Amino acid sequence: MQCHEFRSEESVFSAGILMRKQQNAIIAFTVWLTIISVFMLRAHKVDYNIFFALCLIGTLVIFQLMHSNYVRPGYLKNIKYFIAAEIVIFGIFVALNVIDIIGWQIVIL
Repeated sequence: MQCHEFRSEESVFSAGILMRKQQNAIIAFTVWLTIISVFMLRAHKVDYNIFFALCLIGTLVIFQLMHSNYVRPGYLKNIKYFIAAEIVIFGIFVALNVIDIIGWQIVIL
């Protein structure tokens, strides 16, 4: 019975570590977005293309620091969907910039 109790405490302890890692990632991402926003506002140059590019870079760096080779917590799957959505948005911005450089006009309804 004592061994079972020890295992339950161990799993609670490991869940606490994962929760702190997840919370630290959220805090780091929030700080990163705040830094980007403050610098853009101070420079009086708010550009959504640059913002999403830097947001994507920050997300990828934080994901790489959180990623573990042996254990895959459930919240990492959600982060992959978030990264995929950011890549799609970034791809749209790149495509629109290329179209603008070429000189084509696109009418968006």
